[in-house]
Amino acid sequence: MSLRNKILLCAAGWLALISGLHSYLNVNWAAVLNDYRPPAKRKIIVAYIPVTCQLTCPVTDYISKFSENGELFLPRMFQGFPEMKEALISNKVQAAFIVAPMAIALVAQGVPIKVVYLGHRYGSAVVVRKNGPVKTFADLRGRTVAIPSRFSDERLILFRAMKVWHMKPDSIKMVEMAPPDVSGALAAGAIDAFSMGEPFPSQAEMAGYGRILFQARDYWPDYMSCILVVRQDLIDTRPKTVQVLVDGIARSGLWLDKGKAYREDAADFVGRFYYHQKPALLRWALTKPMDRVMYSPLAPRRADFDMVRDLMIETGVLHKKIAFDQYTDTRFSDNASIQTAWKYSPGIAIAK
Repeated sequence: MSLRNKILLCAAGWLALISGLHSYLNVNWAAVLNDYRPPAKRKIIVAYIPVTCQLTCPVTDYISKFSENGELFLPRMFQGFPEMKEALISNKVQAAFIVAPMAIALVAQGVPIKVVYLGHRYGSAVVVRKNGPVKTFADLRGRTVAIPSRFSDERLILFRAMKVWHMKPDSIKMVEMAPPDVSGALAAGAIDAFSMGEPFPSQAEMAGYGRILFQARDYWPDYMSCILVVRQDLIDTRPKTVQVLVDGIARSGLWLDKGKAYREDAADFVGRFYYHQKPALLRWALTKPMDRVMYSPLAPRRADFDMVRDLMIETGVLHKKIAFDQYTDTRFSDNASIQTAWKYSPGIAIAK
């Protein structure tokens, strides 16, 4: 064999090796192979974005891999709610963690989904520049505040605060922005504040340029943000699968609320393997203080959603009253109430 052919053969071998490693490390083969399963046996795809109110999604995926039954579903990360909404409508994902007002609005528009569980309580905040001109909420008058979506509780909390401060609804300019972008925008001076879920308030706080003006719970006791929705066709055809999903999410919430060690472990594996964020950031958001975010109880409550619906109508993003039973299915959360936290300790590699 000539030297030239040897070089070409080695180059081809090296290219094949690199391509193989790339496929092994970067292609989600479980998702690819899932498409070839019979519909009744496919794992459902659950959409999430890298915020703490959706942390139970990656926690469930990670821990369930060490359980006897293996992973419960296939998580898929998005960067913003608009893309997630379109994937849900087109059935590219069968379940998703989205903000509560968006779920209500989608059902009002005829999209066949149901709320089956919450993501967490509290965990959102309004953040301003640390040494900037905004000292009180009234100082936001005429300024620009980023929100994740016009259909979000983070938007509604601003209206609740404006009522308390006797400000008109148009006193603040709100702009929609993907959650991962808000901290950088605040640091650059592109916005004056943001109303967003964790860990992005913590990110601005840790970096030294952000200051929490107020926590959502200061104006909204028992505040909720993200909720878990499931497509109606999945509920109709595979209710047991939906129950397994809700059970896993419920168990993850109870596991996270067991104590600081569990939250620190979650911060480590979720930050590295799912959110691609520094574990220190999630650790800050989950433990400073411990009740900054809470993962139980998370059953949907009529009073919470009626308040959200009424605020949506008041602020112009919903144009008709829609009943709680039209967009929720509480039987899954009712059955999940008997669940207990995952029996999983960091490093044991066995979950029950």
